[in-house]
Amino acid sequence: MEEKVVNAIQDVYPDDFAWCYGCGRLNEEGHHFRTGWQGEHTVTMYFPEPEHLALPGFVYGGLVASLIDCHGTGSAALTLHRKNGHEPGDGAEPPRFVTASLNVNFLKPTPHGVPLKAIGTVHEIHPKKFKVETEVFANESLCARGEVIAVVMPSTFLKQE
Repeated sequence: MEEKVVNAIQDVYPDDFAWCYGCGRLNEEGHHFRTGWQGEHTVTMYFPEPEHLALPGFVYGGLVASLIDCHGTGSAALTLHRKNGHEPGDGAEPPRFVTASLNVNFLKPTPHGVPLKAIGTVHEIHPKKFKVETEVFANESLCARGEVIAVVMPSTFLKQE
């Protein structure tokens, strides 16, 4: 049986913030990463498409980096939403985060044709800044580790001058 994320934070982002190529539910061409809780950790599941090859049999590293990036911002949003007394789907609008920094370490080639699972641990640095440590597994094999520093999206982010 395939593992699925239920009650993903990306499912309840307001429409204006649901266009990210990695995790935006409204971006028809995007990956549609979905991040939810699994105990005290966060999890994102993804099955790479045929076009996500680096070379036959292996996943393109940029996809892995994108998974870590969106998993990080989604994990930060989940954590602050819970800290504020809410869970995805309870009707409250969740906070939206952007990436301040992204660090990815590839530990071994990521095999194609198997589900990827990103598991995150979140640390609050400041009330509006979180560090998310993520491990990416292909089946049971640890393929990459990453760290995202995520900050609450400034209110001026969507305003163009």
